[in-house]
Amino acid sequence: MLKTDMPANSTETIYPCPISSGYGIATQQAWLLVKVYLIYRIILACLLVFLFYGRLGFSLNNSDNSQLFAFSSHSYFIISVISGICIIWQLTSYVTQAHLLIFTDILILTLLMHACGGINSGIGTLLAVSIAASGLLIGGRCAILFAALASLAVLTEQIFADYTDSFASTSYTHAGMLGASFFTIALLSYILAKRSEQTLQLADQQKLTIDKLEELNQYIIQHLQSGIIIVNKQQTIQMANAASLQLVNLPLLPASLDGISEQLAQAFGAWQENPEQQLVQLQLPNQSEIHCRFMSLPIVSEFFYMIILEDIALYNQRLQQSKLASLGRLTASIAHEIRNPLGAISHAGQLLSENPHLPIQDMRLTEIIQTNAIRVSQIIDDILQLSKRTDSRREKLYLKPWLTHYLNNFMIEHGIAADSFCLSQTDEPLCAFMDPGHLRQIMDNLCQNALRYGKPETGPIILQTFTLKQAPCIEIIDNGTGIGHEQIKHLFEPFFTTSDNGTGLGLYISRELAELNQAKLSYYLSEEKRSCFRLCLLNADDTKIEI
Repeated sequence: MLKTDMPANSTETIYPCPISSGYGIATQQAWLLVKVYLIYRIILACLLVFLFYGRLGFSLNNSDNSQLFAFSSHSYFIISVISGICIIWQLTSYVTQAHLLIFTDILILTLLMHACGGINSGIGTLLAVSIAASGLLIGGRCAILFAALASLAVLTEQIFADYTDSFASTSYTHAGMLGASFFTIALLSYILAKRSEQTLQLADQQKLTIDKLEELNQYIIQHLQSGIIIVNKQQTIQMANAASLQLVNLPLLPASLDGISEQLAQAFGAWQENPEQQLVQLQLPNQSEIHCRFMSLPIVSEFFYMIILEDIALYNQRLQQSKLASLGRLTASIAHEIRNPLGAISHAGQLLSENPHLPIQDMRLTEIIQTNAIRVSQIIDDILQLSKRTDSRREKLYLKPWLTHYLNNFMIEHGIAADSFCLSQTDEPLCAFMDPGHLRQIMDNLCQNALRYGKPETGPIILQTFTLKQAPCIEIIDNGTGIGHEQIKHLFEPFFTTSDNGTGLGLYISRELAELNQAKLSYYLSEEKRSCFRLCLLNADDTKIEI
């Protein structure tokens, strides 16, 4: 049942009867319709009173019919006037007033029909207007209800006339056809009102959509990093966003381009003469350099131009990012090229070490060759792994079963004893939003790091889960004594390692993968002065839209 905003003296709904879902009429439109119908009623009541006093067009053969017609027509006029007062001042609710109008129509018009000679008088056809009005004013099953009441009223009048021999003849067939027409009119008027309402709703939705799009466009334009200025052919500024004022270092928007920079106005004029020169670099009075790009914005009524301003520092930053990406691809190519000669060196050293006549000093040298070849190969593998980093394909992960399955597989793959790790999980269900492949790679690096430096022989490595600020977290706590505060600053930097055999890329890759999934990897010393890596993940039940 839909509700609408009514006057303060009414808290009722427009449609108290069960109607089709979603049907409703706006308050203003509803009161307008009932006022139009009231005007029709007053005109009809005045006409009936006039016909009574003029004795025109009615067969009033006896005093009873004359008295009934006079009573009905005068009552109809008085009720219409009272309804007009209530509607104009809204003394009653819309629902009550609409129902009273239709119900009194059915009652009084049926009495008038009987007073004028029954169904053959033609007065009964006026009930069709009332039924149509019920479909427009009320609609739904209530309109069908009033159609049924009107049909019963006509049929009752015929039965009464037949029983009392009021007229020479009665027509039940005519009454039945009139009742059927009432139901048809009620249904058609309801459909018409429904379509009219849907059209209005569609128009309102389209207007709302246009308003939202306009507001969204304004928000986007105002929050762009690049400055946007719209001008006409006379270089009069029509609009500019906040970024453009910041770039040109002006508190208020000037009226024309001359107020920003004479150089900018001249460059714009030169572009109008030669549209191929779209990019211009300007030196503004505030000593800042900006890139300017000009574009045409042809519309039906007028021709506008858009000037895009971009800070040279931002431009250089994007250029630097592009260079770094190219450098990453170059590094990967170099790593591939190094692997081939490195394989030859490693193979030659291995063959040399198999010589039975090789002196002990030379055997030591071959061991150095093999050890460093393996280390360089590991560095190359890490660099290739970093350069081949794939985009995050995150999904919802239930940490409790995932960690149990992961730890079992990890110990089997590395041949580790079951008591090397201790898994401690919270009872509450933790759901993380994470790429499972990236999480597995991070856990591999952290667990291998704990096995290598965390003194697993002195006690099990603890893996525990908990919630920190509604974020699911995993901690890997080993038995190591930790590292100094100065070393913690460089812990996640590439190629930083405290071991002679490490590459220094494992933790760097792990943090990069964590940030790629909007997770956070950190290191701290526990209360027992034990090394602890904490990985805080996104909560899958509280994800936010990424922009």
